[in-house]
Amino acid sequence: MPIDLNAIPTTLDAVHVALAALAGLLLVLSILLAIVSAFALSRRPRAVTEPVRVSTPAEKPTPSAKLATPVRVEPSRPVGVKEATPDAALQLLGLLQQEARFVDFLQENIASHADADIGAAVRVVHEGCRKVLKQHLELEPVRPESEGSRITLPQGFDASSVRVSGHIVGAPPFTGTLIHRGWRVSRITLPKLSESHDARVLAPAEVEL
Repeated sequence: MPIDLNAIPTTLDAVHVALAALAGLLLVLSILLAIVSAFALSRRPRAVTEPVRVSTPAEKPTPSAKLATPVRVEPSRPVGVKEATPDAALQLLGLLQQEARFVDFLQENIASHADADIGAAVRVVHEGCRKVLKQHLELEPVRPESEGSRITLPQGFDASSVRVSGHIVGAPPFTGTLIHRGWRVSRITLPKLSESHDARVLAPAEVEL
């Protein structure tokens, strides 16, 4: 396309002068903004980034890493459950063995013995066990009523001391027949043992010289 040089203005009128001045002013402002922004970035404190340290399994956690240390929660024990120590039970079983040969009788195979022989042995075991109970345990019935009598169990009765059987329908109160009075230990006195005593030895081995 040919350019007509005669169409190019050779003189500047007021409009062109104003446009040129405005363009120059915008250029100066943009330069000033760029300078101010660069100066502000140079004065801003730089954030020092520390390298992330990944601990290996062989490393021990430092005190500064307490927040990152996982907290171990111990499992709680069931409420209302207590551990029973076997020493008292073993000691009582040892007394029954000592006085009534109780363990010997239970470990004996009585299938091949006659009823008369078993009856004689049971009498000895019975007398010895009764002696141990009288010396070291004081027993009392759970229910004061006579066996065979009709009793009524109110609402909220102690289910650990009274066991209900038969046809159970609905909620207490229950009325039924007392089949067994039950037994409760009101006092127990066992001999004191030395710390070196092994309660697991119910009866020491006997060697005759």
